[in-house]
Amino acid sequence: MNQEDWRLESYDYDLPPELIAQQPADQRDSSRLLLLSRSQGTISHHRFPEILELIPAESCLVLNNTRVMPARLLGHRAAGGEIEALLVHEKFPGTWSALVRKAGRIKPGERLTFFEGQLAAKALERNDEGHWLLEFEAAEHLSEKLERFGLLPLPPYIKRKKTSEQQNQEDRERYQTCYASVPGAIAAPTAGLHFTPEVLEALRKRGTRVFELTLHVGLGTFSAVEDSDLRKHRMHSEHFQISEAVLNDLLEMKSEGKPIIAVGTTVVRVLESLALENYQRHSGWTDIFIYPPYEFRLVDGMLTNFHLPNSTLMMLVSAFCGRTNLLRAYQEAVLERYRFFSYGDCMLIH
Repeated sequence: MNQEDWRLESYDYDLPPELIAQQPADQRDSSRLLLLSRSQGTISHHRFPEILELIPAESCLVLNNTRVMPARLLGHRAAGGEIEALLVHEKFPGTWSALVRKAGRIKPGERLTFFEGQLAAKALERNDEGHWLLEFEAAEHLSEKLERFGLLPLPPYIKRKKTSEQQNQEDRERYQTCYASVPGAIAAPTAGLHFTPEVLEALRKRGTRVFELTLHVGLGTFSAVEDSDLRKHRMHSEHFQISEAVLNDLLEMKSEGKPIIAVGTTVVRVLESLALENYQRHSGWTDIFIYPPYEFRLVDGMLTNFHLPNSTLMMLVSAFCGRTNLLRAYQEAVLERYRFFSYGDCMLIH
């Protein structure tokens, strides 16, 4: 047991700002892929389509099919001041918990309008986390209007000085996996952004079985670890769902020795949450925080993007492959000019 693994600063690394990808790759599957061996610590460099040869033919590939909502709303207070709201979670039909910026002294009961009056909501109350509860008018049309007027909530490190309609449409398409089908996330499960329908079909033809589950990525993705002792950190809860049939198939294939490859840290969190609870439920909330040392019960391999320094995602991946291995891989990725974070390149670990 290495106590350095519990220190926040142990997950820091130097990243030149120009390596933070501001735009997606020209084609989804044109990204680069760094392969890291868990057992040997060896590193090799590839293009994403080579994943067909890099994972065993009879693997189980598990995807997160959550869909990012256009949940960022631009609007005004009753007195005219500008506001920006991010819808976080639907508490009741038509009533959402929201993070409101430039809010000033919003009063309970105040009417807020968005997108030149196309949407309107009453601010009911503010909770202990600073989120406002917004009750939308004409709630039965909310989903339709969000799709029409809402903006995608890009991570803060992707800079958009002024989003043009063309840029907004590109982000709506590319900050979304090709298999996204269940609306509810406010951030994309970015490891899946590299797949195309053609790559998935080619994997199936090679004998790889492809499964889906859902975890709606929430605000916790962007929450910093505040305490220098990461054991004191508490994760935000995120909602997940997996069908009984998919779980049974995964457990059967695991018993047959077929490797389970998680596409992204969100899939890892769901599968390991299920394992810790002895597979007693198929949906609910998870606040699992995985950091070294951790014994993985279900996941044998992981596809993941390159993550922010000192983030909980760095800690999860370190628990899987070893912190020193991961930092060495990141150092080489910087030297090789890989693209980092959500719109960046990826690494495969198994």
